[in-house]
Amino acid sequence: MVKMPTLYGTDPEKKRQEIKAYFQACYKRYESLFTLVSDERAYFQKADPLRHPILFYYGHTATFFINKFKLAKMIDTRINPHFESIFAVGVDEMSWDDLNEKHYDWPSVAQTQAYRDEVYEVVNNVIDTLPITLPITEDSSWWVVMMGIEHENIHLETSSVLIRQLPLAYVQEQPAWKECKIYGAAPKNQLLEVAGGMVTLGKDKDAKLFGWDNEYGKHEATIPTFKAAKFLTSNAEFLAFVNDGGYSNDMFWCEEGKAWKAYTHAVHPLFWLQKNGEYFLRTVTREIVLPLSWPVEVNHLEAAAFCKWKSSKSGVEISLPTEDEYIRLRDVSGISPYVQWREKRKVIADINLEEYASSVPIDRHQHGDFYDIIGNVWQWSSTPMYPFEGFEVHPIYDDFTVPTFDGKHNLINGGSWISCGNLATQKSRYGFRRHFYQHAGFRYVQSEYSESLDMDYYTTDTIIAQYCHFGWGDNRFGVENYPAKCAQIALEIMKDKPKIKAFDIGCAIGRSTFELAREFDEVVGVDFSARFIQEADVLKQDGVLRYAVPTEGELTALHEVTLAQFGLEKTKSKVSFWQADACNLKALYTGFDLIFAGNLIDRLYDPQKFLESLSGRLNEEGILILTSPYTWQEESTPKEKWIGGYKRDGENVTTLQGLEEILGSDFALLETRDVPFVIQETARKHQHTIAQMTIWQKR
Repeated sequence: MVKMPTLYGTDPEKKRQEIKAYFQACYKRYESLFTLVSDERAYFQKADPLRHPILFYYGHTATFFINKFKLAKMIDTRINPHFESIFAVGVDEMSWDDLNEKHYDWPSVAQTQAYRDEVYEVVNNVIDTLPITLPITEDSSWWVVMMGIEHENIHLETSSVLIRQLPLAYVQEQPAWKECKIYGAAPKNQLLEVAGGMVTLGKDKDAKLFGWDNEYGKHEATIPTFKAAKFLTSNAEFLAFVNDGGYSNDMFWCEEGKAWKAYTHAVHPLFWLQKNGEYFLRTVTREIVLPLSWPVEVNHLEAAAFCKWKSSKSGVEISLPTEDEYIRLRDVSGISPYVQWREKRKVIADINLEEYASSVPIDRHQHGDFYDIIGNVWQWSSTPMYPFEGFEVHPIYDDFTVPTFDGKHNLINGGSWISCGNLATQKSRYGFRRHFYQHAGFRYVQSEYSESLDMDYYTTDTIIAQYCHFGWGDNRFGVENYPAKCAQIALEIMKDKPKIKAFDIGCAIGRSTFELAREFDEVVGVDFSARFIQEADVLKQDGVLRYAVPTEGELTALHEVTLAQFGLEKTKSKVSFWQADACNLKALYTGFDLIFAGNLIDRLYDPQKFLESLSGRLNEEGILILTSPYTWQEESTPKEKWIGGYKRDGENVTTLQGLEEILGSDFALLETRDVPFVIQETARKHQHTIAQMTIWQKR
């Protein structure tokens, strides 16, 4: 079986070969999963109406390597900019109330495979030539290599769920993906005592294995003695809930659960089928008579409803465990860490694809007094995803976890039969929307533990908070709010022109997007940073934004702003926010009357490519407004890509001259203006800058 390398060692070249073998095995294993698809038409169907067709996921994991290697400056050129745009984002499961119905012109399966083959060679070459020192740390390029591999391991699991949702006629069995054929009656579940004690979550920067940002930091809690189910909840146990009208009785369902039921018309778990009064289970490649001894697979909403039903039947309070309680249960069960159990030859759990490509009976793998503490299926918790104390994003993947700190994503624990690499480790933390289906079930508890998490938090990330204040705060020097002022000028320019649709590129926290929506029918805001987009979307959804700005040393000032206080409450329905690369925008971003790009061009890795793409996105006689202080820096833009601020043939070339050379054939320059802005770093330190605004009309 494929073994995840540690970050330590004494022989760098041996470690290089170990990581190369790991990459190759994981990459080919992912491709092997798609051999379960027997008809190419299936690649272009939405197995799940809330997610992309599976072709997207086949291309996405390869694209991730190229996009992250490019961002980390590990490679100089792209393989296919079009593929690296359409396959880049759009992975997180969408809710029924924010479904993106945009059409994408997907490539063929053969084209996607050819692209994957090219990426395979690029990654192998990077691994062969990249300097290596041990141990591998977060600031090493090798960390980005591991990031790409573990990212594909995540999609090995999520893609298997989507293949499981395809019509059975589109899938086939394969010897490498052997499913369990052990069935039987389910053992009777019972609650067993779990001794209380202290739990410590999180890991240090010197941990032996690669980890995602949310795993680092520290969280401690004292857990009182509680009771936990000996087994995972079986299909048989859940069937009693179904037969008792559990899905039709709203008293067991939260408001979100009732809304989900109304949308899906669910009357039983997604992977159950009813034929002639008998239940069947859809595995990845088969339909089998419902195996009563296997764990039920449900979303969080269904699991929580079962617990309320169970409480009503038993007369005691039954609930899903918190993350802390799961960790305490794991501690008392004696399960050894990943590095240790992977060294043993004996299969101790249905995990890491070490046993079957499916679930197994819930009484097959014993861990102390309990069963399936890890493996078989993931276990839903009642804990929303939250950051540990000391949480920091990784600059190469700053949006891995942050978008899930929204109170809508709950943690799952323990891993499933297909959880490989990082997903199988004891420190992993993954959160999904509560309506989402994974290979996930649950174990219930009887507990008096009260989890205390402050989810109504203030944004404290220094850079994000700084941009929040730049977009929505006041300053002490009488300089008008910059994004609001730019939007005001744009609306003045558009006074007698059509104001149907505007495009705000580099929208940051969205102030200019909302301001443009005062008069435009629709405004699309995009930014490269998902962290910025998340804050903008919080404003759109909740109408309120909270952030903490440093004042001096460790001291901060808390701020709360609302759309209502700026008279922007009615603009929420007219704006949308998306993560996007300005130098590699999707073709669907077109048909705009106005394009505004504020303080963007001198932060792009290829500003000329960006500028040359704008004409085709604007309607005839549309307006383009650019602002920038022209602060060219090689950290963000290679010097050969600067469009100004350098000498050519001994003569100065200004950015305005560069803009005229690039845009002149498609645009007429109407005017330029100076627009000042102030960025507050602390209470007594501010940056005062003057940007030049150039206003262009499409010829």
